[in-house]
Amino acid sequence: MNSEDQSIVGQSVEGRRRGANGSGDRSGDGTSRDEEAVSRFVERFAADMTEAGMQRTASRVFAALLSSDDASMTSAELSEQLRISPAAVSGAVRYLTQVSMVGRERDPGSRRDRYRLHNQGWYVTITQRDSVLSRWEHTLREGVETLGRDTPAGERVAETVEFFEFLQQELLALMDRWKDYQETKRAAEAGGAG
Repeated sequence: MNSEDQSIVGQSVEGRRRGANGSGDRSGDGTSRDEEAVSRFVERFAADMTEAGMQRTASRVFAALLSSDDASMTSAELSEQLRISPAAVSGAVRYLTQVSMVGRERDPGSRRDRYRLHNQGWYVTITQRDSVLSRWEHTLREGVETLGRDTPAGERVAETVEFFEFLQQELLALMDRWKDYQETKRAAEAGGAG
C-alpha cells in the first residue's frame, strides 16, 4: 500500500479526535460526532467515486472536503486527515479545480491556501458535462457524414447522436427542476422560520 492509498490505517488518535475540519470532535451544531465513522464514510464515498471513474486521491480529497463542516480545508489538514503527501493533495486539488468542483482561496492574514467546495458543486459539475456532451454530439454528427448514413456504422453513430441529444434535453430539464426545487425549499424554510 503506497502513501496515497493509505486510508485511516495508522492514523493517530489525535488526528481522529480533531476531525475533518480540524476543530475538534464536534459538528457545527455542537453535537459530538464519531470521527472514525466520518473517516470510514470519507473512504467509502471516495471508493464509490473512484469506481465511477474519478481519480482516487481526488475522490478522497473531495469526500474529505464534503465531510468538513465548513466545506474547506488547508493542504496540511487534508494531508493529515487522509495520510497523503502535500504533493498528492496538490495534484488532487489541481484536478478538482479543473473540473470546477473545488476552489482555492487564501486564509485571511496567512499565506496558506484553503481549498473549498463550490456552492452547488454537483450542479456545476453536471452542467459542465453538458458542454462535453455538446462536443461529442458535434463530432459524432461529423462521423455520421463521414461513415455514410446508410452504412451500419453510420446508423450506429446516428443513434448515438440521438442518445446524446436526448440526454442533453433531459439534463437541462433536470437542472431546471433542481433549481425550482431548491427555490421552493428555501422559500418554505424562510416562511417556517418567521
